[in-house]
Amino acid sequence: MKQLVTAERFCLIGHLGAMAFGLAGLLLVMPHPEFLSLLPAGQTLFQWSMAGGGVIYILLGTIAVAVYAYRMLGLRNWLVFMLPAILISLSSELLGTGTGFPFGDYSYLSGLGYKIAGLVPFTIPLSWFYLGLASYLLARAGLGIGQVNAAGELPKFGWLRQIVAIALGALLLTSWDFVLDPAMSQTAMPFWYWHQPGAFFGMPYQNFAGWMGTGAVFMTVAALFWRTRQPVLQRSQLNLPIAIYLGNFVFATVMSLAAGIWIPVVLGVVLGVVPAVICWRTSQTADLEAISVTGFVSETESLKPKQPPAAVGVSAK
Repeated sequence: MKQLVTAERFCLIGHLGAMAFGLAGLLLVMPHPEFLSLLPAGQTLFQWSMAGGGVIYILLGTIAVAVYAYRMLGLRNWLVFMLPAILISLSSELLGTGTGFPFGDYSYLSGLGYKIAGLVPFTIPLSWFYLGLASYLLARAGLGIGQVNAAGELPKFGWLRQIVAIALGALLLTSWDFVLDPAMSQTAMPFWYWHQPGAFFGMPYQNFAGWMGTGAVFMTVAALFWRTRQPVLQRSQLNLPIAIYLGNFVFATVMSLAAGIWIPVVLGVVLGVVPAVICWRTSQTADLEAISVTGFVSETESLKPKQPPAAVGVSAK
């Protein structure tokens, strides 16, 4: 377990550091190449950053969230979120780049790794997974799903609250794209472009519907699988999801502001950052004896030991 925690933290720090390194290359070095002469092996570092920086930061983020999900959710709950998220988002992206539905008419350029079917970089579905899981876990926590009550029981929640959690999780995910998409498609070195630029800073409004819909579909799949084995998380166990969400939002914000785009940033803060922080802050803080590191229970089970004593939580090995 200690080794997994160390690997998770290492990848999280590397993920955030790689984004900072990429920002320096895109915003400082490209407009001012004279900086390269001030750095040892500056030209080599810049070439490496442009060739693989985007791939590295996405891979590190994916590994950090995957290790976290394995530790906190258990193998089953991790896989039944990750696999649908990757497969469904990849299907949407392949459909989008091939037909223009559901996001609009766009194409990926180089910089994000090998393209599946020559259309979609393999890193794109990975980013859907790790941002999608962070968004959904925060939304669930903010609505009290997977949070125990004062009696140590996991309350039953109707489908209305589950649906609201899916909608909120998809909104948090889409709010990140409000900020990311204009910046990444309009930088000096864009990563994708729109064949028919839309009215919202180059993006068609259809793009947001595609993001909301795709996110909602794979979150719904996870909700169906998780219903009988609810993940139980406390606020201290949600630090990685909030760090991932805010770190990626800051990356997109810096890119957008550097391009002179600020309205999407304001929308992203109002619809994404503020709700995400509120969800994290309002999540449960009490530590329960029944859960040492991670746990999951069914909605009919209690987290408090019963007679005869039997803890329901499951700790990762």
